[in-house]
Amino acid sequence: MDIFDYDNVLLLPRQCRVDSRSECDTSVVFGGRRFHLPVVPANMRTVLDAPLAAWLAANGHFYVMHRFDLDTVAFVRSMREQGLFVSISSGVKPHDFAVIDRLAAEGLGADYITIDIAHGHAESVRRTIEHIKARLPQAFVIAGNVGTPEAVIDLENWGADATKVGIGPGKVCITRLKTGFGTGGWQLSALKWCARVATKPIIADGGIRHHGDIAKSVRFGAAMVMIGSLFAGHEESPGKTVEVDGRLYKEYYGSASDFNKGEYRHVEGKRILEPVKGRLADTLREMQEDLQSSISYAGGTRLADIRRVNYVILGGDNAGEHLLI
Repeated sequence: MDIFDYDNVLLLPRQCRVDSRSECDTSVVFGGRRFHLPVVPANMRTVLDAPLAAWLAANGHFYVMHRFDLDTVAFVRSMREQGLFVSISSGVKPHDFAVIDRLAAEGLGADYITIDIAHGHAESVRRTIEHIKARLPQAFVIAGNVGTPEAVIDLENWGADATKVGIGPGKVCITRLKTGFGTGGWQLSALKWCARVATKPIIADGGIRHHGDIAKSVRFGAAMVMIGSLFAGHEESPGKTVEVDGRLYKEYYGSASDFNKGEYRHVEGKRILEPVKGRLADTLREMQEDLQSSISYAGGTRLADIRRVNYVILGGDNAGEHLLI
């Protein structure tokens, strides 16, 4: 198996078939809904809050609300009152089960539920999937995070409607340094490995540093791409604003960091400062334009056409052309 990551792979262009890049369709159907882009902000406290979630939902974008210091039932009720779809996160503890039970008892339900723990190939995830499917059978269940084909197969067999792939490749994740495990440094290769056995959608989670990495993720099997650092640091971002040498930054920290946990215990994340980038809507527009360009380079008119291109691995003994597998 070839081992590579985003920074040492390039996609190979095919004959362009559009007169304008604006003709290319970047939309994707995920869980029965169509979204403008195959991207979703990471469900992290410094990336997303309730107002941003509502804005994304109202403007045709997918979101996954985080579960940290949040009254999830109140959030769901607010989204229902606004006529917006509901996408929430869940842990695997008894209090998480109680939230699911309340959503069912109050008739609120949820359209998407992401079971979000660091090591998702676990019996606790199997039990949580079973509980959600029993109490909220209409919910689209995303489970993760995982990093092996075996885990993808198991989660699908346990009832997950999609799996989230990525163990520690994020900019503020230090899992591989703290534990010796993970997909950090070879996330794109892990995505390819997992997608080859998947029969349901995969969300590639982590390691995205540039807009072109979205196209690479789609090429290697992602239906959605979860992004943290590129979405952190906007004017609307919930992270604390910090001024350093006259320049404004926003706090961005991992969900497994002591900043998020409130204590230094089982820490696998860190805190960094992201320069304030401007408005989120402008970043999403630029992402869409860049992805339209990617589709045009792929010789296509729609997102799925990216999956047909060949690619090269730069450097190393395995450099050279690799055909679609």
